[in-house]
Amino acid sequence: MKPIRFAPTSVLVAVLALLLTAPSHAQDLDDELDSDTQPAAAPAGAGGAVANDPRYVWDLSTLFKDDAAWEAERQALLAEAPKLAALREGFGRDAASLRAGLDRLSAVNQRARRLFTYASALASTDNRSQRNQERSGQARALWGQISSASAWVDGALRELGPARVDSFLRSEPGLAKHRVRLQEAQRMARHQLTPEAETALATMSPAMGATTQIRTLLVTTDIEWPTITVDGQPVRVDNIGYQRLRTHPDRAVRLLAFDAFFKTYARFQGSLGAALAQRVEVGVAGARLRQHPSAVAASLANDAIPESVYRTLVAETNKALPTLHRYFKLRQRLLKLPDLAYHDIYPDIVTAPRRYTPEDAAELTLASVAPLGAAYQQQLKQALAARTMHVYPAPGKSSGAYQSGIYGQVPLIFLNHQDTFDSVSTYTHEWGHGMHTLQANGTQPFETAGYPLFLAEIAAFTHELLLADHMKKTAKTREERLFYIGEAIERIRGAFFRQAMFAEFELATHDAVQRGEALSGARMTRQFCEVLRKYHGADAGVMRIDPTVCTEWAFIPHFHRPFYVYQYATSMAAATHFTQQILTGSAAARDTYLGILRSGGSRHPVPLLKDAGLDMDSAAPYQALVRQMERLMDEMEALLPANPA
Repeated sequence: MKPIRFAPTSVLVAVLALLLTAPSHAQDLDDELDSDTQPAAAPAGAGGAVANDPRYVWDLSTLFKDDAAWEAERQALLAEAPKLAALREGFGRDAASLRAGLDRLSAVNQRARRLFTYASALASTDNRSQRNQERSGQARALWGQISSASAWVDGALRELGPARVDSFLRSEPGLAKHRVRLQEAQRMARHQLTPEAETALATMSPAMGATTQIRTLLVTTDIEWPTITVDGQPVRVDNIGYQRLRTHPDRAVRLLAFDAFFKTYARFQGSLGAALAQRVEVGVAGARLRQHPSAVAASLANDAIPESVYRTLVAETNKALPTLHRYFKLRQRLLKLPDLAYHDIYPDIVTAPRRYTPEDAAELTLASVAPLGAAYQQQLKQALAARTMHVYPAPGKSSGAYQSGIYGQVPLIFLNHQDTFDSVSTYTHEWGHGMHTLQANGTQPFETAGYPLFLAEIAAFTHELLLADHMKKTAKTREERLFYIGEAIERIRGAFFRQAMFAEFELATHDAVQRGEALSGARMTRQFCEVLRKYHGADAGVMRIDPTVCTEWAFIPHFHRPFYVYQYATSMAAATHFTQQILTGSAAARDTYLGILRSGGSRHPVPLLKDAGLDMDSAAPYQALVRQMERLMDEMEALLPANPA
């Protein structure tokens, strides 16, 4: 997920986004979309002593000294919330009163985000703790009160009108940091409701986001997951167990794990389908209330992203499916399988050359970002030395990975390091987010430091692509080079094709509700099966799709955050564009890229990227990414023997 940072369109939007997405964060690729707040287990060789080593556990005292300090701040903010409603009196009567009111709102927003970040961080390190659950609930309730008390703000800003806003900006220099907020209120004016309606929606926001929490609790605490025997040992096939077993070298084990895992989801598809259907219905209803043509248009409107960007992505990905099918056939060849099934997607096609400790991940990440300049490297080195990472799995810890940006501080980085190369990719991915946050914080005020989701993953994937290039260039053997090329291709599959497939499924569910049709778990399974079969070439004999795996939609938590996942695909395309330019050694290309990071949320992302030479509303970036995947497969095939045994 994106960091807990938001373009400052409004306090209401930021609060709703936080409420509807907690406790997820900027997580790693498949871990983000294929995981939950599921208790994580330690990797082989990483016992409790390692997991609890101070080098691998973050220090949250820079946020709050202890729980008592957090509670004192919560009480202070609870007392502050009613005062936000009182700001309405005289708000915007002149430039000075407008600045004073916005400064007050901004200060409360910044404090509340720190409070929420602390609560969310603790909850993700131990989901078993009742106190952690209570603290997270208290934080969400506080956001609800703040949003309710400040729901009038955008209406008041809208009433000022563009001419008066421009006049105030010219006469009051202190309003400069609020420029985006003021202009966004005018841009979105026609989608605003009455102050009373906005207050009602804000008050209801915790309830509207409740389905996410219901799903999380069902999956992590209520479902009794099956156990299978693997290598003579019992293995619980929950989300964590499944993610490990899907890479198992024994095909029979993978099949057994997939069967046990997705049949369990199938037994609960009714409840899980009802929860997701309600989330979809909320989105469609919200779009209608705010007079957007569709739910996807409403979601993209906050960052002024044309709906055509989303639909162009889906269309271009469909055109590129032959490239994806070529990769699957290459995978089948390398795995030496008589046919290919869905449970054959995840095992390594080339044996990993070694294990990778967190120290290895840090060293490789630092080396790989050298093309971004010495200053960038030094800033990253200093950030890595701060105790802001929670590295290894532990009992009760959430799975996945994320970054939480904190204005004025080194970001928090949450990992579940498994000493694999995939863990190295996750490490550098999250520090791509972290460096994005540090770059934006270093040049923007708090009000415009929060970058939009559309830009967030570009920085993370650029880090990954730089790592892939570094590993290829430093590989010492043919086998190592094959491994790293295979990893690079797999990242494109996971980040581009898989996320576009998810995006297409989301369109189908929302379009159905918009047409007045009813959703159910069974219908979602059928809809997901259609896109799953198409993307994996089932009808062309490329891959066998067992109907059992069609309940995979229930496994993806981010469908509860509609129209989010497509940004992985757009960002992979954008990152490929910028990485190829950066690797030419051009200082201008590097500075153009860093300028995007430093812009934070000060500009809308699509025109920002267009000015940097990348039109995300065209087919070009997606076609260029597909060509890059073809080149990587050409390179891999050239390294393979002509007649493999």
